[in-house]
Amino acid sequence: MEDFKAIAKEVLELEAKELLSAAQMIGEEMSEATNLIANIKGKLIVTGVGKSGLIGAKIAATLASTGTSSFFLHPTEAMHGDLGMVGKDDAVLAISYSGESEELIKILPHIKRFEIPLIGMARSCDSSLGRYSDIFIPLHIEKEACPLDAAPTCSTTLTLALGDALAVCLMKKKNFQKEDFASFHPGGSLGKRLFVKVKDLMLTDELPIAHETTRLKDAIITMSEGRLGNVLITDKDNKLLAILSDGDLRRALMRDDFSMDATAFEYASKNPKKLDDETLLASDALAFIEKHKIQLLAITDKIGTLRGVLHIHHLVEAGIK
Repeated sequence: MEDFKAIAKEVLELEAKELLSAAQMIGEEMSEATNLIANIKGKLIVTGVGKSGLIGAKIAATLASTGTSSFFLHPTEAMHGDLGMVGKDDAVLAISYSGESEELIKILPHIKRFEIPLIGMARSCDSSLGRYSDIFIPLHIEKEACPLDAAPTCSTTLTLALGDALAVCLMKKKNFQKEDFASFHPGGSLGKRLFVKVKDLMLTDELPIAHETTRLKDAIITMSEGRLGNVLITDKDNKLLAILSDGDLRRALMRDDFSMDATAFEYASKNPKKLDDETLLASDALAFIEKHKIQLLAITDKIGTLRGVLHIHHLVEAGIK
């Protein structure tokens, strides 16, 4: 019976070994490719066939999301009209482990005819792709992980890793920061952390508000209707004075002088935690909530007038981390 755990371990170790070996052979071609791509006025078009094409599509996506305008172009589609998508200010990254993929090689003369810079990735610089390339990035591997030494495994892993390396080089070259990354990923967790503000999420309508003279039994009704587990207690000018939480209510029940006819203000937490700037990031508000171990955060203006509230559940539901 086959030991598949051992086989999986062997594959990972072999691919890791090939990556480490290739790392020792990195030359000036990565610097040349980085400078070329960083200085083009147009886009980087990535192209390849089969497994190389799939890897190329991922490389193009990584580059596009890290500040380098890029898209994937299939060589077959290029031969049937899509070559018009390549402009004179663009550059091309062509990938073929053998360097002889027929569909890819067919478009190279047309790319060169327009004097478009070509970066090639292949096993040998003596391949057709190598000879056409202005900059050549070699794919050095000794053996595929496939037991037949046939299916692209180590070679595609190395190609993908070199694409990542190129993307990182370009990020360093362009001083690409996390704010830039977030602008390309507004729906991602980083984008939300860097762009969503308190004012975008805070509740402002139908807040559970009670006046400082409101009796406790009436405030409890307001608390139940508000569905936030809290009552915001304000003065006649809507300035926040206190917050009555369900925890405050439970503690009040333990008091010997407890009375439903007393004011809610008597049992509420005075000088509650609040923020007076609704333009702050929602992620900062979440950090504030977690630091002070509260669930509801009041938002006021600079003079204490109540503007809205943020509940920890709303922040979590919005994907703020």
